[in-house]
Amino acid sequence: MKTIDYIPTSKIERAGKLVQTGAKIGVNYIKHYAEKVVNPDLTRDKLNENNAEDIYDGLKSLKGSALKVAQMLSMDKNFLPQAYVEKFSLSQFSVPPLSAPLVLKTFKSNFGKTPYEIFDEFNPNSVNAASIGQVHLAKKNDKKLAVKIQYPGVANSISSDLALVKPIAIRMFNLQGKDSDKYFKEVEDKLIEETNYLLELKQSQEVVDACGKIENIIFPNYYPEFSSEKIITMDWMTGIHLSEFTAKNTDQEVGDKIGQALWDFYMYQIHVLRKVHADPHPGNFLVNDQNQLIALDFGCMKQIPEEFYTPYFELINKNVITDEMLFNKKLFELEILRPDDTPAEVEYFTDMFHDLLSLFTRPFQNETFDFADETFFNAIAELGKRFSEDTNLKKMNGNRGSKHFIYMNRTFFGLYNLMFDLKAKIVVENYLKY
Repeated sequence: MKTIDYIPTSKIERAGKLVQTGAKIGVNYIKHYAEKVVNPDLTRDKLNENNAEDIYDGLKSLKGSALKVAQMLSMDKNFLPQAYVEKFSLSQFSVPPLSAPLVLKTFKSNFGKTPYEIFDEFNPNSVNAASIGQVHLAKKNDKKLAVKIQYPGVANSISSDLALVKPIAIRMFNLQGKDSDKYFKEVEDKLIEETNYLLELKQSQEVVDACGKIENIIFPNYYPEFSSEKIITMDWMTGIHLSEFTAKNTDQEVGDKIGQALWDFYMYQIHVLRKVHADPHPGNFLVNDQNQLIALDFGCMKQIPEEFYTPYFELINKNVITDEMLFNKKLFELEILRPDDTPAEVEYFTDMFHDLLSLFTRPFQNETFDFADETFFNAIAELGKRFSEDTNLKKMNGNRGSKHFIYMNRTFFGLYNLMFDLKAKIVVENYLKY
């Protein structure tokens, strides 16, 4: 894969790149509508493919938060055209890496030494490049290590990148007024946290200590002495990406075992630790040759405050969902309904979230749940289509829900998709034994 010698870091350079991308998309639309005059039956498939290609090409050269947004979007498989899902999912583990000279320069500027002065061996060519950093293979005292190096300028460009993305997001999600700022601030704060590798080191060690007892999931050890704010070193873990495993696995028992480990890992974090790995995409999980799940990358951890946790998970209870007054009370506690809502908005969003929650909480309603059940995921897709085509929704104030929904919903979207790929049947409360 071609390497990158330079990443645009100034606001003007990054804005210029996004403007270029926007211009390409405009040309794609002109071509599409010109062809549609000749062929009225033309679908949007080719348009979606061209747009996805141009957006991804623009974002991958910027790295950082711009590419992270594409990664987050790729997890919402039921709400994006397939062309976008396929292209944006490349941002999870197929991104052009930094060139070797830029790697050495970055290492020296952040660590004060070259990697050759610290490790016995160091490969300057990246083995894995993602949105915020890339990984290199090193050796120390015959131990194989993974050294993750953050891209230069990523941390400093987050706020300006999100400011550029904000007008698009406001239109996409129908956000209105100053209240929308809380959502952008939540994303900005979390992305800034992800660029602090000392924080990631601390969070990683905490997760390993707390979750090491869960069966069939293992973690790398982390090495503070070889880590800094922009560099983090851990054990080299051997395995294949979870998406590669699910594509070829035919053993249902193994799929169930790995799925149970993944489910227990998330339920234990959420219900016991009240802090969760909010980045559940396939690039963060490997499967080794003993069919054990390997969890990586704890840069994005979401703290779950009690005032959100309690009403959020009370909505799993069928008695709450079916009790009109109690359900209404929880919607206000979670900021889904607002004191200034019109009667029409209260009715609309109550019905909307009743349908959403009745569906999304289905895995929690019985002792076991089979994620191979295509009717469940088809229902999610149908619901997504229904809301995307609902003209009434565009007339309503889209500022709905606590800021904590952003990463909690992302967690469950990602987890459900991984569980579906595994086709796993799990015991819902198995995590309680830990």
